Amino acid sequence: MKFNKFILAAVIGVIALAGGQAYAAKLRIGVEGAYPPFSWKEADGTLKGFDIDIAFALCEKMGHDCTLVEQEWDGMIPALISRKFDAIVASMSITEDRKKKVNFSNKYYDTPSRMVAKKGASFDVTKAGMAGMKIGVQRGTTHQCFVEKNFPDSEVVLYTSQEDVFADLASGRIDAQSSDALQAMEGFLETDAGMGFAFIGEDQKDLPCLGEGAGVAIRKGDPIVDEFNKAIDAIRADGTYKKLNDKYFEIDIYGN
Repeated sequence: MKFNKFILAAVIGVIALAGGQAYAAKLRIGVEGAYPPFSWKEADGTLKGFDIDIAFALCEKMGHDCTLVEQEWDGMIPALISRKFDAIVASMSITEDRKKKVNFSNKYYDTPSRMVAKKGASFDVTKAGMAGMKIGVQRGTTHQCFVEKNFPDSEVVLYTSQEDVFADLASGRIDAQSSDALQAMEGFLETDAGMGFAFIGEDQKDLPCLGEGAGVAIRKGDPIVDEFNKAIDAIRADGTYKKLNDKYFEIDIYGN
């Protein structure tokens, strides 16, 4: 009888794990570590940033221990689907195209996208105004979608990381770049490398490409998405979110 109960318990455990309803030991969170101020890596390898702190805050509210799994951006969704980790907290915009592959929590922030170029740049941020120019974007991002769609006569230069985009902009290898405005400000324009550069054009608006804010990505069919939604609401309600927001930013980045 004891043996039968043991088998039954084991079978139930396997079923729960297969359905994504139980997580042994730690919840594995996919992060990038190359997108300051949302995520970056210190000299000793420690991961820092708003996304990193949000991931730990959400896990704490959910009652899970977290372990971070570093992943290059263009492999994020394939790695999630192949179960390298259980969720993505990496400033991933919620778009209809991505919803075909993964589920998303509610947003945990929403900031605009903008173009950056040298101060005093005379070209207009239009299809005709940027014809023939080199525009840098990080591969696999919403910004790649936006630039390829709206500037078909420009040369779109793709990079593995946003840091590489900024490096080539500073060196003059590209004429402009498109990224999250806040990330461009704190990750480039307010640094020594960004001196002599500025935003050009207005906030970029394109819901199909740029999405409806950043959310936590989870595998299709995994009910833990409900836990993440409740945790986002909880850290918003108890002041944790504001504390983390104010640690990194001078404005409220949650959006309307």
